[in-house]
Amino acid sequence: MGIIRLEYNLYDEMVKYAKEHLPEEVCGLIAGEENEEGRLVKKVYYLTNTDHSDDHFTLDPKEQLAAVKDMRANGLRPLGNWHSHPESPSRPSEEDIRLSYDPNASYMILSLMADNPVLNSFHVENGEVSKEDLRIYSEKYYF
Repeated sequence: MGIIRLEYNLYDEMVKYAKEHLPEEVCGLIAGEENEEGRLVKKVYYLTNTDHSDDHFTLDPKEQLAAVKDMRANGLRPLGNWHSHPESPSRPSEEDIRLSYDPNASYMILSLMADNPVLNSFHVENGEVSKEDLRIYSEKYYF
């Protein structure tokens, strides 16, 4: 799949959003560009967790549809989804793996269990999980 790049300001927004909604898990979609080198996340969508739970999530279907329409209107590709783990590590749970239907999607998980949040991205296919090469960058310093 190649490298997945996410700019620091988007990462910071994700962390802020997740902390504001504690103790619930938060969730959303990621969109951007894709080429032979990898993926560039250009937009993060923040959707309502209709379960309002601290250990699982369901994306609001109306918000999900609106996000996909916005992606199309802005020439972005859907790249996957993201959610937080308020009190567990940044790795897919059994439920996360079971519900990972799209082998083309990146599944990002933001853990808030430690002082410093940890974001990882995963590829899930046929129940097999592999960690993706996620690089959080700053335009100011490196691309």
